[in-house]
Amino acid sequence: MPSLKNLLSQRSFVRFMGARFLVVTANQMLMVALAWHMYDLTNSAWDLGLVGLLQFVPALLLTLPAGHVADRVHRARLFALCVLIQASVSAWLVWATLGEFVSRDLIFFLSVVLGATRAFQMPAQQALIATLLPPSMMQRGAALSSSALQAGTIGGPALGGLLYAHGALTVYATCVGMMLVSVVLTLLVRYVHQKTQEVVTWESVLAGVTFVRHNKILLGATTLDLFAVLLGGATALLPIYARDILHTGPEGLGLLRAAPAVGALVMSFVMLRWPLQRHVGYSLLGSVAVFGVATVVFGLSESFGLSLLALAVTGAADNISVVTRVTLMQLQTPDEIRGRVAAVNSIFIGASNQLGEFESGAVAALWGPVVSVVSGGVGTVLVAASWIKLFPTLARRDRMQ
Repeated sequence: MPSLKNLLSQRSFVRFMGARFLVVTANQMLMVALAWHMYDLTNSAWDLGLVGLLQFVPALLLTLPAGHVADRVHRARLFALCVLIQASVSAWLVWATLGEFVSRDLIFFLSVVLGATRAFQMPAQQALIATLLPPSMMQRGAALSSSALQAGTIGGPALGGLLYAHGALTVYATCVGMMLVSVVLTLLVRYVHQKTQEVVTWESVLAGVTFVRHNKILLGATTLDLFAVLLGGATALLPIYARDILHTGPEGLGLLRAAPAVGALVMSFVMLRWPLQRHVGYSLLGSVAVFGVATVVFGLSESFGLSLLALAVTGAADNISVVTRVTLMQLQTPDEIRGRVAAVNSIFIGASNQLGEFESGAVAALWGPVVSVVSGGVGTVLVAASWIKLFPTLARRDRMQ
């Protein structure tokens, strides 16, 4: 298997990882600021959940067409355009904060814009990674990509929480600068873009759905992530846990949001050094079960230290799932439909994150945050166990290729 040194010699891939790190960091900072800003404005768990829902709905509606776009245009330029739009959203928040007209409705509107933009960003970035690497480097490439993602997810919330202590304006302005640098790095990415002559039809737009539906391994892996994180995600409730249960401030919220990424980053380094060689399917299902158990521990904890540890374990377990799923998807998908298959995966990711945030907020509004998180963790464990029977081909998968 190629070494890490060989992987780092791929210059366009390294540039794209740098660009992705910057935009992920900035996005995480932005999400911390928006969540705390919204909770300061409304003190409502329901509104926190709606922020997630309003990002999910446009992503759901636009991602399949976006996948088709990612298969027809230069993927690096499409990614750069998406980041530029997100920089514009951050600049709008700078202006609104200076003018003191940030409101509940403005945050909702900008959440819709972010959701629509990310609908195009996600398939472009997922399909681009495979274009920049040979198949033999794919698993380590996915692990390194996850490292960049998780490093940004660690640094972003922590930095966002610290900067928010100096005011929301500081966070929003920093996001603008980081996103603009990400745009420049992405425009330096070079790869041979193969123009397609395929006619745009409903059948071609839905080609990714058809491919995943007939590939039981990919169908099982993507739906596993959907239901597991849909039930087990607690991100939307972290402001409530930070302020009302763990009795900390925006700095503590930043650390809580960063904790899963700390665990994921450590696990991504482990997988860079020791990639999965055997028992891929059972490793995937086992990691999801561990994610659910750790979620239950977090939901019941009233200790800040234990809560951080539980969230770190969820991140480590989720990283095994992500690297495994992405590697399987890239290795089994032809390049000409890779954007559309990535779009299908993006819908599942969006559902498991944004819709999961709405689900968590809605259940918390009815029965409280602890019931919401604990019941979700239990549900995740049950999903992992059920998938052994529902998708035996996935469970018995031994190797990546």
